[in-house]
Amino acid sequence: MLYISSRNPDLGVTPAEAIKLGIAPDGGLFTPERVPRLGTGGTCSLDDMIGMTYPERAKNILRAFLTDFTDDELAACIDAAYGRGAFDTRDIAPVRPLEGSPLYILELWHGPTCAFKDIALQILPHLLALASRKTSEEREIVILVATSGDTGKAALEGFKDVPGTRIIVFYPLGGVSEVQERQMVTQEGQNVAAVGILGNFDEAQSGVKRIFGDAEFNAFLSDRGFRLSSANSINWGRLVPQIVYYISAYCDLVAMGELAPGEEVNIAVPTGNFGNILAAYYAKRMGLPVHRLICASNENNVLVDFIRTGIYNRNRKFVRTISPSMDILVSSNLERLLFELTGHNGELIRQWMRDLAGAGTYEVDGGVKNALSELFWSDYATEEETLSTIRAVYDAHRYIMDTHTAVGKNVYDKYMAATRDRRKAILASTASPFKFAGSVVEAIAGEESIRGRSDFDLLRALADIGNMPIPKGLRDLESKPPRHMLRCTPANMHDVVMQLLF
Repeated sequence: MLYISSRNPDLGVTPAEAIKLGIAPDGGLFTPERVPRLGTGGTCSLDDMIGMTYPERAKNILRAFLTDFTDDELAACIDAAYGRGAFDTRDIAPVRPLEGSPLYILELWHGPTCAFKDIALQILPHLLALASRKTSEEREIVILVATSGDTGKAALEGFKDVPGTRIIVFYPLGGVSEVQERQMVTQEGQNVAAVGILGNFDEAQSGVKRIFGDAEFNAFLSDRGFRLSSANSINWGRLVPQIVYYISAYCDLVAMGELAPGEEVNIAVPTGNFGNILAAYYAKRMGLPVHRLICASNENNVLVDFIRTGIYNRNRKFVRTISPSMDILVSSNLERLLFELTGHNGELIRQWMRDLAGAGTYEVDGGVKNALSELFWSDYATEEETLSTIRAVYDAHRYIMDTHTAVGKNVYDKYMAATRDRRKAILASTASPFKFAGSVVEAIAGEESIRGRSDFDLLRALADIGNMPIPKGLRDLESKPPRHMLRCTPANMHDVVMQLLF
């Protein structure tokens, strides 16, 4: 299988080359030339996977997309990611029922940094290192990452001390939680750096894209033995492991007797950059019986407006919310979906992306608009609705969810009210409630309970409320010394890269 640029389908590379490069030379995103179906081309069917473990399912799905990796190579990468105790459960991504509800919670936060990004970023470094060897790459790989919170720490942890790589993470100062920032600035490792940006996530992401697109700068680095790559979900090697957990969740529900084989489900995903819900779209394309993909946003609801109207418009107020990993106005992975829905029309994608970069807006044609409305249903949750959802779920089920998962639950409830669709549904739970302990404690115990208390005090308070231990990855953060204190503006990110490499 080849991977083609979303802006030029004539530009094709091998899977290993796509993972190594991260982003296409023309600025497009590498996308598979075709989507493999489960049960074809040497892959197992959905029925066959029901009795498998998570790593076995991962191997089956990854082999369908990464066709120049051998089974033994994939098995080694999967074992390094999921088989060595980095996750606090052997299930990796367990599914929890909400009693009396058709909704099932897919817990994606049992990895070392307590966020869903771990599931992909524990395996990506191994795939990337292998891809470099397979393509005879002699230069050192420099990973550049823009993060709205969770990707940064997960990428730093995943690439820590991986030979032949360095990683630089840019995050918005004041735009991530205190716990998220502390996770990044205390990160250990000889090849890692975290840099605070005096701006928001979109400015950090645009800055990283400018560096990737600067041919002169890239040539300068290449001459000195460096090659840039990405660990954001613009890298296909980050996105493809996310397809696994939706298919695995369905198999688990069948194995538990909660679903009949072939029964359709809905999937609700809180998303900002569109990568996590795009993975669910690809699972559906592979043959997972999915009726509707429910796209949940916070008050930065650019995706809601787009799905409803076909008009993408980032020219709006940027809102800092209690679900900061979704505080995004430019959803990079949407480009891949549009490429698929236009039948791989690279010229049209180039035009829309030029319009977005210039005027900050574009409008898709009627065919794409209709396809969006058939595939997706979307709405958003206000800050008040997010807090009230956390409290309502706790009161009804004694289940504690984080702010992002609560956005997904609130929007799922709105979908149910609007459509009366009682199909069973899977909700992607993207972070441990401990990562956003202040907001979660406030939701459950009231505003007075958080007044004058640090995020670290509130970790302990949440542990008491839920009678559960603070996750290993968040314990003792307060006492760890900061190691990364660089700051910069979006305009001088090039200079920071130079400073850190030389």
